[in-house]
Amino acid sequence: MGTYSTSEFKKGLKVLLDGEPYLVADYDFRKPGKGQAVYTLRLKNLLRGTILEKSYRSGDKVESADVTETDLQYLYNDAKNWVFMDDETYEQYEVPKEVLDGNDKWLKEETKVTVVLWDGRPITVNPPNHVVLEVTYCEPGAKGNTATNVMKPATLETGAEIHVPIFINIGDKLRVDTRTGDYVERCNK
Repeated sequence: MGTYSTSEFKKGLKVLLDGEPYLVADYDFRKPGKGQAVYTLRLKNLLRGTILEKSYRSGDKVESADVTETDLQYLYNDAKNWVFMDDETYEQYEVPKEVLDGNDKWLKEETKVTVVLWDGRPITVNPPNHVVLEVTYCEPGAKGNTATNVMKPATLETGAEIHVPIFINIGDKLRVDTRTGDYVERCNK
């Protein structure tokens, strides 16, 4: 394992603290009038998602985490584990539902995702920013209801529930922002 010195600190760096991987979400550099410079790191735990602030003096070293990001394809799930495959090596990874952290509602077969691996084990799954999903259920819009920004609930093919404009019908394909869960636009059939 390598190490990073304080002069190498930057956003996006992955470090190991107390045996767990962290992502440097932000950092601050302060040089007081007297004494050594101080680097304050805002760290996100990649296993639990918690945030930690830690300070280092100039010249300190931090161990690098053996964390890699890889693009995988979603294959199927058995309600307990979601299975992803590397398109190049055909290696498959089983990911427990709790690691998906609610992102399973955006996944349909053959969706490409970015998976963060720590020591070869998946620790986070990030779906694409936008997905196209079909509406499987929604109430019909009331005729004559032309008020702007009128929304209604809709269920998508993956089971996700979002709010959509009143003109959306069952069978429509929608582009959805997976970061916010918001309707973006109706797509061609």
